[in-house]
Amino acid sequence: MRRARFAGACSGVMRTAPITLDASSGVVVLSQLQHKDVLMFMLAAKSFAKHVRPCAVFVLNDGSLSSKDRALLSWHIPGVTVLELPAFRSAACPTGGCWERLLAISSLVRDNYVIQLDSDTLTVGDIDEVRRCVGEQKAFALGTWDRQGFESMRERVETARKVNHGPVPHVQLVAEANFDKLTNFESLRYVRGCAGFAGFARQSFEREFVETISAEMRAAIGDKWAEWGSEQVMSNIVVANIPNAVVLPHPKYADCHKMKPGVTEFIHFIGSCRFDAGNYARLGAEVIATL
Repeated sequence: MRRARFAGACSGVMRTAPITLDASSGVVVLSQLQHKDVLMFMLAAKSFAKHVRPCAVFVLNDGSLSSKDRALLSWHIPGVTVLELPAFRSAACPTGGCWERLLAISSLVRDNYVIQLDSDTLTVGDIDEVRRCVGEQKAFALGTWDRQGFESMRERVETARKVNHGPVPHVQLVAEANFDKLTNFESLRYVRGCAGFAGFARQSFEREFVETISAEMRAAIGDKWAEWGSEQVMSNIVVANIPNAVVLPHPKYADCHKMKPGVTEFIHFIGSCRFDAGNYARLGAEVIATL
């Protein structure tokens, strides 16, 4: 019911003008997409492109996109490229859980600055930090608390081992507590960010880096590494180990639990608060009126 109300409030995005690409920007937007989130993605892509105009948009089809979905994407995003999951799989990495998305980024980043944009995000104001990162070819992570920075893996291991993991520990905590099993543990950094929005500078990392870390984590924690959430750990590792990467200022960039009126300009409407209180629909409608 909440999703239906949101769709009713934000269906107007389908009547707004198509995204105008900028061939000179050097910015590629990538998003993994499922059928039920097409409307959300249109809002995410158009609100973002109003502030950072991409040269190309790639959509990674989770397998559920219909022919109508593809037609809508092509009309609203001229030149959009739809990729298929099987083309971005590796024996060294889990299947599903957005792993194909990260491996697709590792391919696109050879020639472009790549921004991973989740469909449940909304840009409501100026995001000059992101434009600066693109201009200076700096990777960025979406932080989860104020004044957050990067840390050494040793620091994260010590923190993770102090936390009560509970009877069914989350893969992120388990992985973090076992970072010391990685070959280059002492020289690697980490950030406990969110993979829903991340920037990867051109030629900033290679597929082999992902595959090597993934294989070592699987050896360290076994099948746990295949659970949902492991890709976010890997994305965090990738960004943290790109030279000159930054963490976007929080709460200017925040999720819907931590957003602050008048301060937050980019919001990630994660599932646990996506449709609560009608904020997503209200802000979405306000953004649509400006498109």
